[in-house]
Amino acid sequence: MEALLKWAAQLGVSDSPSPSPPSSSSPSSCLGRSLVVADFPDAGGRGLAAARDLRRSELVLRAPRAALLTSDRVTADDPRIAACVSAHRPRLSSVQILIVCLLAEVGKGRNSVWYPYLSQLPSYYTILATFNDFEVEALQVDDAIWVAQKAKSAIKSDWEDAMPLMKELEFKPKLLMFKSWLWAFATVSSRTLHIAWDEAGCLCPVGDLFNYAAPDDDTLLEEEDTAELTKCQQKNEMTNSSERLTDGGYEDSNAYCLYARKNYKKGEQVLLGYGTYSNLELLEHYGFLLGKNPNEKTFIELDLDICSVGTWPKDLMYIHPNGHPSFALLCALRLWSTPTNRRKAVSHQIYSGSMLSTENEMGIMKWLISKCEGTLQQLPTTVEFDESLLVFLRTIQNSSNCRDVKRSGFEQEFAVFLRFHGVELDCSGYNQLPVRLLRSLERWELAVQWRCNYKKTLKKCISYCESLVHELPLQLNQQ
Repeated sequence: MEALLKWAAQLGVSDSPSPSPPSSSSPSSCLGRSLVVADFPDAGGRGLAAARDLRRSELVLRAPRAALLTSDRVTADDPRIAACVSAHRPRLSSVQILIVCLLAEVGKGRNSVWYPYLSQLPSYYTILATFNDFEVEALQVDDAIWVAQKAKSAIKSDWEDAMPLMKELEFKPKLLMFKSWLWAFATVSSRTLHIAWDEAGCLCPVGDLFNYAAPDDDTLLEEEDTAELTKCQQKNEMTNSSERLTDGGYEDSNAYCLYARKNYKKGEQVLLGYGTYSNLELLEHYGFLLGKNPNEKTFIELDLDICSVGTWPKDLMYIHPNGHPSFALLCALRLWSTPTNRRKAVSHQIYSGSMLSTENEMGIMKWLISKCEGTLQQLPTTVEFDESLLVFLRTIQNSSNCRDVKRSGFEQEFAVFLRFHGVELDCSGYNQLPVRLLRSLERWELAVQWRCNYKKTLKKCISYCESLVHELPLQLNQQ
């Protein structure tokens, strides 16, 4: 890490609030003024902490264009790669080209100018496409299983299409394997930042150490902070808007600039919002999920006549983390439960979000209760089982051996897990688990965590609807 930070500093990466004056001595690190590398075991692992108190919208990291790993930078430095890529560019996407460029640099080993950065990248990822069949099935919910299978299929197709280019570049056999392509895809998917000139984005050394924070109103400043925000914006030549819509971007200064999304105390983890994602989307693109995600969406299976009854897109018809149906789902159900010959007359009332009648609303709530209960009954395990399984999976990962399996109550599940991997292991002693099994356990845990959250939301929806079924008649009687 020290070598990476020194190398990045030599390229001009800096966490200084203002550009540093030219110096005859080589900087030892690009961090230390605003940020420091730190470990957050319960909040994303390795990340960046505030080296001092930071104010919202204050510049915390600047990476010049020369420090950004992009396909055009790689091709500019290597005429042979440039010629081959140019010949294949019309039939390959920008993401495929960036992946090929990344693998080409990996193949150069220590001869790559990017070696200090590449050597610090994770050796494996936990995005959905890396899930094996056992881990995919552990998601249990059909929609999630379909997303995982579709993601892997699309990546495999991209790999096959890029194979002629990689062979022309004479990649080593190991780099031609799907496993290598999947690793490079996961690197690009989970670590790139947006740039205007390349849809694939860029890899930003040090800038990709920031962990994720979901966009949320909690990050907004109090009114008394507005004046200070304005000063920071003027100092950093930002826009006149009182709210920063993103946590950073490539700016006119020919550098990627990242800003504090809220006020931070010294030692606090500094986070970036990559965008608004549900947990399944986070798992698909970044390989993690949040215990409490304000942007989570829980979908239930809806009949075609419900989806087509109005103009609401299907992806807006979901259940919020607190169990409340979304506006679009509630409106669609109100219209669907209305007799066909009356729908036109009441559509304006429904589109405005108004309740049609107590009877209509109670019918909707009872339908949602039945739907959620039916969905839970169809799933192989309960919330309580999943919560116990999560405790077991975390325990066995922390101990790295299987001595506690016999006392856990999950002998059968663990036996299926071992059988899938073709491993015979005596769990009566202190046998250490192979690394590949520990990685699979991590992905298994993510699958169980996702499905557990899914079921909890359905149970919250049932409770919410039951409370309304009880309260609505009382409100009617009071009126």
